[in-house]
Amino acid sequence: ENIHPVEIEDVLARHDAVQDVAVIGEPDEKWGERVVAFVVAAPGLTAQTLDQHCRASGDLANFKRPRRFVFVAEIPKTASGKILRRLLRDGRYTEVRP
Repeated sequence: ENIHPVEIEDVLARHDAVQDVAVIGEPDEKWGERVVAFVVAAPGLTAQTLDQHCRASGDLANFKRPRRFVFVAEIPKTASGKILRRLLRDGRYTEVRP
């Protein structure tokens, strides 16, 4: 089944400590792809908290929940605000500790 990043981004963006978010698919040997969320967050937010938020929302099936959360300084975007997912897939981001 297809997974639409915007659906997952909308759920994550509802968390008060999430300032910005982007979701991509990452190659996975077992499943073909797995969901990865890149998050600009307020200090103290953890991957565990975000996973619990996704579970509690009731809006995401288990297979749509991110399997990995990467905390970043910023989400790369075009001048018009479109997320540059290609840069995230290519590893062109700066990981930070929230």
